[in-house]
Amino acid sequence: MRIAVIADTHDRLPADLPARLRGADEIWHLGDVCAPDTLDALAESGAPLLVVRGNCDAHPWPLALDLRRAGRRVHLVHIPPRRPPPGAELVLHGHTHVPRDETDPLGVRWLNPGCITRPNRGAPAAFAWLHLENGHPAGWLPERL
Repeated sequence: MRIAVIADTHDRLPADLPARLRGADEIWHLGDVCAPDTLDALAESGAPLLVVRGNCDAHPWPLALDLRRAGRRVHLVHIPPRRPPPGAELVLHGHTHVPRDETDPLGVRWLNPGCITRPNRGAPAAFAWLHLENGHPAGWLPERL
């Protein structure tokens, strides 16, 4: 399964982003969409689009989603929690505008694709691809814009 993961669009999408996300099995947006119509171009891809609400969002998307994909328990949220939710193997978040790929002492992997439009702390504008296959480690491939 090939999942495009984006965060922190803040009312803007790079013009070439929808084309770059072609072939995604799903698209996950980790919050701070701001204007819901920002997602229209992503929805046109036909891939299921899952969105969590960020601190800049007024739309009533869920604050978090707990998913099971390719045998993995995945938690999607905008602001990273202090601790992983019970049973989560992957925690994907936005908010910081800084890419992240860390595994904590409990073995939970924390992933942030970075920010599409306003990166922080010298990080490039980016999104990421999450590759999930039963019986294989999760693959995480950041992609600069």
